[in-house]
Amino acid sequence: MVEKSEGTSNSRTPAAVMILLSAVIAAALIWLIYFKGRVEGPEWVTSLPAANAFFNSMSALCLGTGYYFIRRGNKASHQKMMLSATFFSGLFLVSYVVYHFYHGDTKFPGHGWVRPVYFGVLISHILLSVVALPMILASLWYGLTSQFQAHRKISRWTFPVWMYVSVTGVVVYFMLKAAMAA
Repeated sequence: MVEKSEGTSNSRTPAAVMILLSAVIAAALIWLIYFKGRVEGPEWVTSLPAANAFFNSMSALCLGTGYYFIRRGNKASHQKMMLSATFFSGLFLVSYVVYHFYHGDTKFPGHGWVRPVYFGVLISHILLSVVALPMILASLWYGLTSQFQAHRKISRWTFPVWMYVSVTGVVVYFMLKAAMAA
């Protein structure tokens, strides 16, 4: 059983691990996308951006449903939905890493007014996704270890950030797809 004393040094260890893990993942993604370069990969890799949009959509749906359940006091259903949102976000992360391992950076071909809109959405999405990861891990940790006061406190911030990242991930996909089709 996990010790529930929220002010002790024992409660700081999980936070330090979550922050370190998040920093390592962010650094690895930056290297993978911007510095590693492209590698010839299997044909199915081209379908991963659509899968990523699906995973983000499912995460957002589970987040919204989980929020609905907790507002009505249904903790068991809330927990199932939040674990499902985490599952879909985890699938997204794996799929995203595999795609960018082969593909590297994706250039936006759009011109005109849509270009700054796209990059505004993309940049906010990227920055908030880096912030979201340790917040998600902390929310999960506190919820799963029954530290509900700390869970509620951080989840008030985690939910809108995670929802924004999930939704804008889908928006970025469709904006990129539309620009490539034009």
